[in-house]
Amino acid sequence: MAKLIFFCGKMAAGKSTLAKELAARERAVLLNQDRLLDTLFPGEVVDVPTYVKFSTRINQAIGPHVSALLALGISVVVDFPGNTRSQRAWFREIFERAGADHELHFIDAPDELCKQQLKERSKDLPPGTPWTSEAAFDLIAAHFLPPVEDEGFTVIRHHRDWQSLP
Repeated sequence: MAKLIFFCGKMAAGKSTLAKELAARERAVLLNQDRLLDTLFPGEVVDVPTYVKFSTRINQAIGPHVSALLALGISVVVDFPGNTRSQRAWFREIFERAGADHELHFIDAPDELCKQQLKERSKDLPPGTPWTSEAAFDLIAAHFLPPVEDEGFTVIRHHRDWQSLP
């Protein structure tokens, strides 16, 4: 049975790295929201309102296609955030529409680890690049809600700490 694999975790927790690994392991289609935003709206996602505006457009366009792939028996790894109840509800609509299975991979990492990884992955970017500062992390993390049991997802938890890093 096809499976929708999606993620919950703070910025720079390792969601995209895990998404690539799971897509390879599952031989699944991988869709990455950051790449889509950069390609379709280059330089336009500069704050939370523009992120919400453009990510909503992408979700509306891509959701039916993901459901169609799942209905055809093709697993899909969706590297889009599932960090709020409403974001996770969107994923539910997709896999339920297709009658597919799902896995919600929750990367549980402390803020300081995420901030260190954000700093590391941003070190070669030009100063002022959006979404690379601790202030941006704090802004986005304020909206983060881990999954809870009453949402009814199959959650696979990945605990990350300083010792779990390569």
